[in-house]
Amino acid sequence: MKISCSKQALINGISIVSKAVSSKSTMTNLQCILIESSLSEIRLIANDIELGIETIIEGTIKEAGKIALDAKLLSDIIRKLPDSEVFIETNANSQANIRCERSNFNIPGTSGDDFSYLPEIEKNRSFVISQFSLKEVIRQTIFSISDQENTKIMTGELFEINGDTLKVVSLDGHRISIRKIPLKENYENMKVIVPGKTLIEISKIITGGVDDEVRIYTTDKHILFEFENTKVVSRLLEGEFYKIDQMLSNDYETKITINKKEFLDCIDRASLFIKESEKKPIILNINSSNIYLKIDSSLGSMNEEIEIKKEGKDITIGFNPKFLMDALRVIDDEEVNIYMVNPKSPCFIRNEDNSYIYLILPISIAN
Repeated sequence: MKISCSKQALINGISIVSKAVSSKSTMTNLQCILIESSLSEIRLIANDIELGIETIIEGTIKEAGKIALDAKLLSDIIRKLPDSEVFIETNANSQANIRCERSNFNIPGTSGDDFSYLPEIEKNRSFVISQFSLKEVIRQTIFSISDQENTKIMTGELFEINGDTLKVVSLDGHRISIRKIPLKENYENMKVIVPGKTLIEISKIITGGVDDEVRIYTTDKHILFEFENTKVVSRLLEGEFYKIDQMLSNDYETKITINKKEFLDCIDRASLFIKESEKKPIILNINSSNIYLKIDSSLGSMNEEIEIKKEGKDITIGFNPKFLMDALRVIDDEEVNIYMVNPKSPCFIRNEDNSYIYLILPISIAN
């Protein structure tokens, strides 16, 4: 193989596919990036079996071929090269020569014959979404997935298509995040559970342009994201997602409307007094026109007051402040509506059309 391309093109390609390089496996190929050139294109591929990424970069091909190179070593070398044209040449012994201006490297590789290519995905079911919408919907839900492997389903997110609406749901046992976004067309109804790791990496790769599209294909076992010159294939999580509809209710005894930034900043200040080992709640004492926030820990205490609009009963309720902040940070509205029933029932942060719903379980507080 003989190819050349700009350092920047190579860096960009390596950065994209490196997200599918295994950091734990002892299998050599899973720690490698495959560079494959045909007569028309240069492809970079990485695959850790659960997640596979392939991207095409621009360059000049003098001789077709392929080689698998250690991903970390390749990345480290390319990053330290001058900003110039990079030449890569391989020989029959799977040795790669990398040249750039006066720099010259020789590194061992493997032929790539045993490399795990991305699986072929049937393209019978698909939908299209803008990169901006996909990036936003991930940002606004990913924080409430679980990191506990013993609750595997909770480590992913439900993607559900109903006609022209995409609903994304995540939960970790203490909170639920729901986002609904409109699609430009009607699609076949579908439900899949996408691993959180996949969505985090997708969010890092896509640029988030409003006019840039992602076409998403699903099968019973895989999901494929296609955008620009890149393909990302991931295994889906198997099993039935939790039935959350029975947990969602429009009933409430107390509704408050509050300035989001003011509320968030106040909770952020209160979090200065939180020690992880103590798990102290922030206490919200809500009366006719004000909310009094209080936290008391071994580090100190804080009290603050915020004006609100209130409907219904007065209430005193406690929450994990991190859960409140996580939800408030991803809401773009200037004011938020918070609905509560009693100190032991979940609160709901949601807008009028339910395009976002954040359910948070309270923490018991002493009288």
